[in-house]
Amino acid sequence: MKVHVEIDCTPEEARAFMGLPDLTKAQAAYSEGMEKAMRGVSNPDQLSELARTMAPMGQAGLKMFQTFMETSAANMARPKSGSEKKTDD
Repeated sequence: MKVHVEIDCTPEEARAFMGLPDLTKAQAAYSEGMEKAMRGVSNPDQLSELARTMAPMGQAGLKMFQTFMETSAANMARPKSGSEKKTDD
């Protein structure tokens, strides 16, 4: 049995309905900070250094995220075994 529900609402309405916080001000402050930081970047070496300092846990965090994404992609591409297949009722 499948049930499809379509709700027509704005992102703000959906966020309020689900009880999620409004992060508009935080996102604006973050964007402003990134814009200010990027204004001082004039060559690829400076951009690389900026990325290293902004990334959580530096290079280790980036490597961990890359490994996570590669593992997830490999798991999605792998065919599911008989016990893992979804059955429709």
